[in-house]
Amino acid sequence: MVTLSGNPLTFTVQRCKPEFVAPAKSTPREQKLLSDIDDQPSLQFHVPFVHFYGHQPSMEGKHPAEVIRTAIAKTLVLYYPFAGRLREGANGKLIVDCNGEGVLFIKADADVTLQQFGDALQPPFPCFDELLFDVPGSEGILNCPLLLIQVTRLKCGGFIFALRLNHTMCDGPGLKQFVSSVAAMARGEATHLILPVWERHLLDAPDPPRVTLTHHEYDEVEATVTTTTTSLPFDNVVQRSFFFGPAQVSLLRRLLPVHLRHCTKFELITALLWRCRSLAINIHPHEQVRMIIAVNARSKIEPSLPQGYYGNAFVLPAAITTVKNLSENPLGYAVELVKQAKARFSKEYMKSVASLMVIRGKRPVVLDVISSFIISDLTKIGLEDVDFGWGKAVFAGTASAVGVTSFSVQAKNKKGEVGISVAICLPAPAMERFAQELDNMLKQQPIEDIITNLF
Repeated sequence: MVTLSGNPLTFTVQRCKPEFVAPAKSTPREQKLLSDIDDQPSLQFHVPFVHFYGHQPSMEGKHPAEVIRTAIAKTLVLYYPFAGRLREGANGKLIVDCNGEGVLFIKADADVTLQQFGDALQPPFPCFDELLFDVPGSEGILNCPLLLIQVTRLKCGGFIFALRLNHTMCDGPGLKQFVSSVAAMARGEATHLILPVWERHLLDAPDPPRVTLTHHEYDEVEATVTTTTTSLPFDNVVQRSFFFGPAQVSLLRRLLPVHLRHCTKFELITALLWRCRSLAINIHPHEQVRMIIAVNARSKIEPSLPQGYYGNAFVLPAAITTVKNLSENPLGYAVELVKQAKARFSKEYMKSVASLMVIRGKRPVVLDVISSFIISDLTKIGLEDVDFGWGKAVFAGTASAVGVTSFSVQAKNKKGEVGISVAICLPAPAMERFAQELDNMLKQQPIEDIITNLF
């Protein structure tokens, strides 16, 4: 039985026994090396995703789990490394043992309709543990399934597709490519698939490795920041989503000087969240805070990665300043820092990061969870366009924030407006202050209004 927080809705999920879905045909038995970007310790975790789908009359009588399970088996013939298991090679190097064991799959039914979840689907989803059951023993990095998928049919005929990904295998665009192939197989339209490309060596460090640039995102920052409160229990956090529709984005742009108003929505919202979070966590004004930004390298390096490359292909440049500077300067100051951090990306930057990973070995990066904030933009990859035969998703994206990492995803509010939703993880007192800081920013007078009022 599941009860949604703040909502009287209750429902029951009936799950079949978890099973392994192997490739539909024989696949190569081999070992494949991950790239030095894939292999970094900071990517050794699982990321949960969720897609919500409505009823489709033309699919009446078909159980979505059965359709998708068959499609997964066909897709794994092409993406057979996903059916393997990670092993450790020499010096801890991660290797995919392509043994065809399969991905973990769960078929389920829930006695609830999509409409009962409400009009504005945004993470986090309080019922998610039931919609993606954590099969005991499946959550490890080594010797465990690389994908866990649960398809839950709803009483209305819609369904929820939930997936947990071992991040070492791929990033958001890589996952979109795989799931789109599954969807095409499910629709019986697999003739124009983008064929997968492994070639992980393209993002390996040079031999010998050479760190040629500074990478503050991997600085080992000790958790010694001084808070202005007695304690901030970051091991006891709450999650909340914040939605930015056209009206909020327009207002925020008007807070910027004219030369910065061409910034992207992601840059604008990232700067805003960084500023509000830094003020909300109540650390000393002279302490440094870091905004670490995921930058997709696929189309930004020359020569570009081949179409079909589905490995991790991003870097994490960091913007650094003090809480005092963020609080005493207008929003444009933070926007400039975010833009400068993104602009540091280059092919040399990617190779330098790979070299740093090789030189550091398997020593994990120790980020201060209070002063560091990571954000990744998933709004451009089109997860909501994935169609298994039931039409496009009503919502598609990450199911929650993961520690200090947030993801911006496309969502709709209760009015049906399309915007950007970001799930934030903070201790409850800090979350209240964060929401207040955000509200204060959205109530600020635009620059033109201030000038008008002076005359």
